[in-house]
Amino acid sequence: MEKLALSLKKGLRAGVETTWMLVKITLPVYLAVFFLGHTPVLGRLAEFLEPAMRVFRLPGEAALVLVIGNALGLFAAIGAMKAVSLTGSQVTTLALMLSFSHNLFVETAVVSKMGLGTGRILTVRLLLMVVSGLGCAALLG
Repeated sequence: MEKLALSLKKGLRAGVETTWMLVKITLPVYLAVFFLGHTPVLGRLAEFLEPAMRVFRLPGEAALVLVIGNALGLFAAIGAMKAVSLTGSQVTTLALMLSFSHNLFVETAVVSKMGLGTGRILTVRLLLMVVSGLGCAALLG
């Protein structure tokens, strides 16, 4: 019984720590995107990027999600997604795209330390992001 109690205590502590770590990442991004959405900044950015995002059948605001996900990682992108009005198929498209290109700076640095060319890795990851986005847009229409 002692082992069970200890295990539950450790599990609860790990769960709370993980939740807190995720909240510290997603909440500030969510709030920033939410407040930007109530200013002309996000609207202008969305209008400017709308043609590029239309290729993936995404709204212009989705570009912000891609930028945040590529720069900061998936959890930050999730926070940004929550703050932008997206359909299920748009969330799926973004999730698939980000599965190939999330956290570009850190992961590219790690992979380049392993001896692979930085340019080659970036090209492959970004190309996979674009191809998967196009494929998802075609399938989910």
